[in-house]
Amino acid sequence: MYAEERQHAIAALVMAQGRASVAELAQAYDVTTETVRRDLAVLHKAGLVRRVHGGAVPARALHLVEQDVDERDATRSTHKDAIAAAATDFFPAGGASVLLDAGTTTSRVAALLPTDRDLVVVTNSVPIAARLSAVPSVTLQLLGGRVRGLTQAAVGEQALATLGRLRVDIAFIGTNGITARHGLSTPDGEEAAIKRAMVRSANYVVVVADSSKIGREELHSFAPISSVDALITDTEIADSARDELVGLGVEVTCAGATA
Repeated sequence: MYAEERQHAIAALVMAQGRASVAELAQAYDVTTETVRRDLAVLHKAGLVRRVHGGAVPARALHLVEQDVDERDATRSTHKDAIAAAATDFFPAGGASVLLDAGTTTSRVAALLPTDRDLVVVTNSVPIAARLSAVPSVTLQLLGGRVRGLTQAAVGEQALATLGRLRVDIAFIGTNGITARHGLSTPDGEEAAIKRAMVRSANYVVVVADSSKIGREELHSFAPISSVDALITDTEIADSARDELVGLGVEVTCAGATA
């Protein structure tokens, strides 16, 4: 295998797994650890991976700076639309309770909420609450607390206290990162606390996230993969990542993006 071929293979492996050690890569490609370090240096310089102690993670992993709602809403919008359309199959029958996390993908899910059945909807998202407040079939509960301007989500002790007293039938949760090792993760600690409480309050957890989130690890883990019942993502998910998640007990739905 030529050096360039090996480097492309290493980059693909790191993206699929979310992390790879120098020793693991040396064994996988039958080269010395010094060769792997040189390969990682080349990939790091090209912006394909990020070198960390003992190995590498995807270049987009471990972000500490969040995009605001408008920036995120314009990113991979057709993928998010397809994910939201697929999520309609997961809505429960009338009389059930639904929890909608804040986020641009969950906002699209909210826009497709069925109006032919009565549902109790709980959310910490100001935009989702504004959208659903006029829907006659929805009994809406907006979680209180401090609203983060960046994400337009309520966070803090008041929201956490309310979630601690709730048990909902199904929760649609957004995430900034998904790996088997780090679980579901997000850059902000207060948002992570809310998401953690949401996952704990739900009988069934559906994660809605496009495939760019898979293999990423953000600062704060808020739930292990074992707490996820289903993931709705797009068709660009790597086969290896899908197989790994299915092997961990997650039902994975791949929604095709429309033109």
